[in-house]
Amino acid sequence: MLLRHLSYPSPSRYFSSFSVQFTRFFSTNPHSNDDVETVFRIISSSPSSVDLKQSLKSSRVFLSNDLIDAVLKRARFSHSNPLQTLEFFYFTGKRRGFFHTAFSLDTMLYILGRSRMFSHVWNLLLEVRRKDSSIITPRTVMVVLARIAKVCSVRETVESFRRFKKLVPEFDTTCFNALLRTLCQEKSMADARNVYHSLKHNFRPNLQTFNILLSGWKATEEAEGFFKEMKEIGVKPDIVSYNSLIDVYCKGKEMAKAYKMIDEMQNEDIVPDVITYTSIIGGLGLIGQPDKARDVLKEMKEYGCYPDVAAYNAAIRNFCIAKRLRDAYSLMDEMVNKGLSPNATTYNLFFRVYYWSNDLNSSWNLYTRMISTGCLPKTQSCMFLIRLFRRHDKVEMALQLWSDMVDRGFGSYTLVSDVLFDLLCDMGKLVEAEKCFLEMVDKGHKPSNVSFKRIKVLMELANRHEALQNLSQKMAMFVRPVQVNESTGSQRRHQT
Repeated sequence: MLLRHLSYPSPSRYFSSFSVQFTRFFSTNPHSNDDVETVFRIISSSPSSVDLKQSLKSSRVFLSNDLIDAVLKRARFSHSNPLQTLEFFYFTGKRRGFFHTAFSLDTMLYILGRSRMFSHVWNLLLEVRRKDSSIITPRTVMVVLARIAKVCSVRETVESFRRFKKLVPEFDTTCFNALLRTLCQEKSMADARNVYHSLKHNFRPNLQTFNILLSGWKATEEAEGFFKEMKEIGVKPDIVSYNSLIDVYCKGKEMAKAYKMIDEMQNEDIVPDVITYTSIIGGLGLIGQPDKARDVLKEMKEYGCYPDVAAYNAAIRNFCIAKRLRDAYSLMDEMVNKGLSPNATTYNLFFRVYYWSNDLNSSWNLYTRMISTGCLPKTQSCMFLIRLFRRHDKVEMALQLWSDMVDRGFGSYTLVSDVLFDLLCDMGKLVEAEKCFLEMVDKGHKPSNVSFKRIKVLMELANRHEALQNLSQKMAMFVRPVQVNESTGSQRRHQT
């Protein structure tokens, strides 16, 4: 047996609680109230704060917490004017006896941070602290730091973290973990390690601290060092800790160490779960043993741990790498027979192989199968497909992909459209290019300047000056007035 002494592990995948909460914060909850759209249009169309306030009062819409949450979420995903949205936030918060939710605050901070309006971020936090500091949470810390870390140095990110000491009611290890998670995601594991060692004496590292640090390492020595340190200070590893280290070993092709770690966790009465098996399956594929990896799928069932989609994908990936597509398809069929639905990652594994083998027919057949099942492609799959269509000058296939994207809302319009417009312009399909251009704009996405220039040249040659003027006006909608960059004091032009 590849894995021994297993019994009754949980088949469900897990994430750390903080990660789950952060994901839920940005998840979409359906809201059918037409008032959301009414308020959102007021925010988007009001030329001044005075007009905004007057329109909100005239609308007679009841601005409840739920409605404000939904409006701010709508503004976030629509890239609305951040200052007008902030004006809306302040206006609603000034009502007597009203208090914003933590969700509204974090969403507003995200909108401001995305536009690099950091002075407004801190001013808002100070205002909120005076009125209701309880809604400033560790999640707030992570939202703000994530935006700062994207454009600022590690030092500036840490300095911003220290500013929260006067803002967060409890500036404790949970906030420290938020900083570390941000650095792991936006900077590098080395940065997270250095900051951890410089600040750990000011906090009390806990299990989540080490799980954050363990989860991102690819270097065995670094991961082993943190695993050793957590034991030395009396923090007992859990299933997440062990799985993180096992994953490092598997990705490093150190399967003997991975199996040894499994024995150790079993000795601690920690039962391997589906994530443990998935790492082993991936590791066996990396050392060229896809058949042995497939056997793990069968073996884990014997111990009551059933493969999920990710486990099957790991086994399918092994066969795709080995270019044994018949075996890969066999596993995908097995998934379906077991009641599991192949996801976008499953199909992407095949699209990658077909793209590099220049197999247009197989790609198209797989795409039609995918769409018929209701599974929508990821952007990477769309790029494999559109580039293949471009390579073979397949205009109809490219337009069908684009039509599906517009109708069903998947993929990156910007990335796919660059290749699509290139194909349409080369084939002289100006009418189709104009149609796709307008569809993209109607969806709120800006075509690239390169694509616009190509279409512009063709329209000028075809004497379609009125149509060109229309497209030019559409492009102008995406250019905002020059504003002062609050972090540098320099001027820059905002674009959505």
